[in-house]
Amino acid sequence: MPLDEAVRVLEATLEDAELDWEAGAKKREYVVTLPGDKKLRTVASLLLRERGMSVSAFVIRAPDENHDQFYRHLLRRNLRLPGMAYAIDHLGDVYVMGEVPAEAVTEHYLDQLFGVLLEACDQPFNDLLLLGFRTSMQKEWDWRVDRGESLRNLEAFRSVLQRSDGEKAPPAE
Repeated sequence: MPLDEAVRVLEATLEDAELDWEAGAKKREYVVTLPGDKKLRTVASLLLRERGMSVSAFVIRAPDENHDQFYRHLLRRNLRLPGMAYAIDHLGDVYVMGEVPAEAVTEHYLDQLFGVLLEACDQPFNDLLLLGFRTSMQKEWDWRVDRGESLRNLEAFRSVLQRSDGEKAPPAE
């Protein structure tokens, strides 16, 4: 598929799907924002080149704890990611990445690609938070409870973070 045609197909697909996007810093780079559920949004970079398209999206920063379990969880999930894989940078931050041949840049394939990207970034997000940041989350929960602050953004973790000593957490706002 000629590069101009891939650009046309990608832009038409983004518009039809009503996804937020903007031009990236590189030539023929598209920065796409996918809405999420557990992770509020996933920002992905799609870079069109003569022979294909590279895809990458930030998943989560490097864990504070339980590194082995955290990365093992991601490696196991790699087995179920069609055409993509989790990768880490020099800091240990996690991305999902893939390469797509030029012929695959069709509306149907792009729709599937966005679904896989969202599944890879959004679905495991809460599990990754608990594996890699549980201590920090507990400290934040306790601090908010002590001060009567809102627990709204930690509510999904109430059953794990609420103290078993009978301490009642305030209701989410």
